[in-house]
Amino acid sequence: MGNKVRLTTSQALVRFLKQQYIHVDGEEFPFVEGVFNIFGHGNVLGIGQALEQEAGRLKVYQGKNEQGMAHAAIAYSKQKLRQKIYAVTTSVGPGSANLAAAAGTALANNIPVLFLPGDTFATRQPDPVLQQVEHEHSANVTTNDALMPVSRYWDRVTRPEQLMSSLLRAFEVMTDPGKAGPATICISQDVEGEAFDFDESFFQRRVHYLDRKPPVARELEGANSLIQSSKKPLILVGGGAKYSQAGDILKEISQKHDIPLVETQAGKATVEADFENNLGGLGVTGTLAANKAAKEADLIIGIGTRYTDFATSSKTAFNFDQTKFININVSRMQTYKLDAHQVVADAKKTLEHLSPMLEGYKSAFGHTISSLKAEWEQERARLGKVTFDRERFDPEVKGHWSQDRLNDYADTFQSEFAQTTALLTINETIDPNSIVVTSAGSLPGDMQRLWNPSVPNTYNVEYGYSCMGYEIAGALGVKLANPDQEVYSMVGDGSFLMLHSEFVTAIQYGKKINLMLFDNSGFGCINNLQMGNGSDSYYTEFRTHDDQVLNIDYAKVAEAYGAKVYRANTVEELKAAVEDAKKQEVSTLIEMKVLPKTMSDGYESWWHVGVSEVSENKKVQEAYEQKQSVLQKAKQY
Repeated sequence: MGNKVRLTTSQALVRFLKQQYIHVDGEEFPFVEGVFNIFGHGNVLGIGQALEQEAGRLKVYQGKNEQGMAHAAIAYSKQKLRQKIYAVTTSVGPGSANLAAAAGTALANNIPVLFLPGDTFATRQPDPVLQQVEHEHSANVTTNDALMPVSRYWDRVTRPEQLMSSLLRAFEVMTDPGKAGPATICISQDVEGEAFDFDESFFQRRVHYLDRKPPVARELEGANSLIQSSKKPLILVGGGAKYSQAGDILKEISQKHDIPLVETQAGKATVEADFENNLGGLGVTGTLAANKAAKEADLIIGIGTRYTDFATSSKTAFNFDQTKFININVSRMQTYKLDAHQVVADAKKTLEHLSPMLEGYKSAFGHTISSLKAEWEQERARLGKVTFDRERFDPEVKGHWSQDRLNDYADTFQSEFAQTTALLTINETIDPNSIVVTSAGSLPGDMQRLWNPSVPNTYNVEYGYSCMGYEIAGALGVKLANPDQEVYSMVGDGSFLMLHSEFVTAIQYGKKINLMLFDNSGFGCINNLQMGNGSDSYYTEFRTHDDQVLNIDYAKVAEAYGAKVYRANTVEELKAAVEDAKKQEVSTLIEMKVLPKTMSDGYESWWHVGVSEVSENKKVQEAYEQKQSVLQKAKQY
């Protein structure tokens, strides 16, 4: 038996976290960067005391909302390509319940993060303690059980010695690219402060190896055969390609063999937008160029993608009568999708093995790639110059409002600014190495279509879960990951109202982020969804009890927090605000009053949503019939 050291469970936890390292491509560095906390009675006297005593090199930040600080941790890991994490500790009850949305975000996006919520007493002697829920059927159920379905690994520690095996399993999951996701270890609050004689060996430097799994010969030969026999293969670049850092080999293969690239939200900025064969986003929020190419393709090479409904236009993006699939993914489950040829391996390693096998191959796309790209760039330029006409304004989206209603917004806002015009103005004005963040509403669609990142890994958009509230908290996490780069959060007024608490945290710790607030006074994308499927505008606009547009001065709110603020409702004002914001050392907010219905629309794409089968509204009936017609062409598995 080795030497022993007497520590509380929490002290052992913190000491262990400091000694976890990851080995990637010959480099070795700490895996856990720090800890976000909101202390309450379930963790302040245990984990709180341990951090005060043992934190050492760990960076410790006080959050303002449990979901918010967890989203900051998720964005940090995403920006670090899943190679570093923050841990997140909360109290019992509401504190841990607030982690659920963030845990779902991490799980859907395969992002490692360590959640450490407090729990009820293991002894059960004071039960029910403050913030404890009770069930008649079991005394063992706590709020933390709600985190089980949204965690990749979940455990409850009710004895100090259980911590050791629990931590080892959690870190095995978080450092495995094929299983990466949130690990939740709930620690009973009395056990957090309970002492145990731990083996000192448990706290020795431990290295987790992120090895690149190579493809086997059978997988490579099958993939090569399918590509060689195809006329128009198309590469779909997913998040796994970005995390694998496969950008250079993707460009090499694409150029050499005339194979166009299209992207998912997670895969965008793996390859810069100006690469000649990059046709942009695919699917519901995709470009016209990408969606046209997908319909022509007879082979889809999916690299690190989950094939979500937005990427596949609800399985209508491809011609399934002619199209075959190759899926390259570290997750075996993902490779089986769409009945594909499966390559369970690292994306970069697979492409490096496949490249010499394709010698001499050329696709039939040829000059079509450049013509598709040029056509889309012309449309993109048009969207960057949309102007408002009070006599006749043709909204970019389905479900046209009356002209009077649009004019009402223009009069209330004293603005005629279009969302697409504002967005492209920002794209052209910020520094190229700046990082942009967003998540929900109409902005992710406009971002995937219109935003052109000229530097890899400068696009951090969470669309696996599309969780409102990620936008601002995520910007803080990205700033922690890249402190020397400007970070811009593209956020709608709906998401700002839902969760902006970590803006205060950013200001508190001097971590400058820039909020680009697009205010159209409502949940604009859901209003589009309503009206595009036959319904009227119903509780998706922000209007007062007497039907006036709700016109909030968000800049004043941010100014009260200590931010430098701007109001910009024209191209000239916006350019000036962005340029001045670059000079600031404090966080900034630029408020833009943008008109509803001025976001971009789908381009030859379709989204399967639950349209009512029975309705008295003729437009809803028509929408349902159209849906049924399109479904006949969709793949069923």
